[in-house]
Amino acid sequence: MASSPAPPGVPPKPTWDPRSVSPLPWLRPTIRIRLTLLYGGMFLIAGILLLSIIYLLAAQAVRTGNQPLYKIVDFDGLQVSSTDCPGVTHGNLSLTEFNAAISECIDHQRQVALDRLLSRSLLALLGLAVIAFAFGYAMAGRVLSPLGRITRTARAVAGSDLSRRIELDGPDDELKELADTFDDMLERLQRAFTAQQRFVGNASHELRTPLAINRTLLEVHLSDPNAPVELQQLGKTLLATNERSEQLVEGLLLLARSDNQIVERKPVDLAEVAGQAVDLVHAEAEAKGVRLGGERAPAVVQGNGVLLERIALNLVQNAVRYNVPEDGRVEVTTAVENHQAVLVVTNTGPVVPAYEIDNLFEPFRRLRTERTGSDKGVGLGLSIARSVARAHGGHISARPREGGGLVMRVTLPI
Repeated sequence: MASSPAPPGVPPKPTWDPRSVSPLPWLRPTIRIRLTLLYGGMFLIAGILLLSIIYLLAAQAVRTGNQPLYKIVDFDGLQVSSTDCPGVTHGNLSLTEFNAAISECIDHQRQVALDRLLSRSLLALLGLAVIAFAFGYAMAGRVLSPLGRITRTARAVAGSDLSRRIELDGPDDELKELADTFDDMLERLQRAFTAQQRFVGNASHELRTPLAINRTLLEVHLSDPNAPVELQQLGKTLLATNERSEQLVEGLLLLARSDNQIVERKPVDLAEVAGQAVDLVHAEAEAKGVRLGGERAPAVVQGNGVLLERIALNLVQNAVRYNVPEDGRVEVTTAVENHQAVLVVTNTGPVVPAYEIDNLFEPFRRLRTERTGSDKGVGLGLSIARSVARAHGGHISARPREGGGLVMRVTLPI
């Protein structure tokens, strides 16, 4: 019987199979073995150097100590001369006093030699320690350099450059195994993102075309003045449904595209983007009796102007549509705070419980409703705004406003 295929979602098989271990696994040049040999060898070399230096210093000290402590100047009169032991040069010394002076001089010379040996050994140890640290730092950097390469590749991939690969050369150790696994993961991710982009492009064409044809046919039939009233009413209903479907498809496609990081970035002023959004919603705000205001200071970010305009437009439209019936207000402000560009949209409106804030950013979710069922939109505005903000490396947050309404805050890196 043929074996069943692996279920989807199974992680890729590693390049190194534990079952294929050689009979002598300790011969594999792993990082542990290499570091053990490296630092063990460095310790051995440093010990040999230190032992050699101490040996040379000790030999010098012994050589210095072999010099005679005194010289007999007059053997008949027992006159003694010594530069190292001035105590024995005095005349009329008894034998006991002479031997005591010689013993004291020997002890003094031994202590001087030991002190000199200790000081020079400490200096040699200090010099070897500096050399060992420098050499160890250089060797550690050389051993760990593949990790830096992996990190740089991961950082480049985080910027949506999925074509980058590590392609690490060198011994077959843990780092190469990690790099190969990372390359395999990037290959699968690139294929998945390419398939997603192809699907979004095909879906954009396949879904928009029939909706556009339906809209054209409905508009042609509605333009007929001899059409019955019932048919015109049905046509208007179908046209509104078709328009809603077009908005839904456009929102879903934009949501799929905005989930990816922005590769091509250009300077975009949030104040200009917010001003354009206010101008587009101005007519709808006047019809609903909502006043638009707010100070918009320059706040330039690097990003996609069309997507950033969609954030501002969605937030301002929601602020106008979900407002109080009379004397509503919407404040749209932009500023630079803590080296970040900030867009804040504040509106009056119904009281929003704090525990329902997170649900507003989910697709097809509204306040106290789970499915779309009104003429205020398709329920994707805040989801799109959150995806676009994340694609630009920022975030969006909401909090209830005192007296009703919401305060929407978008923060983007400059």
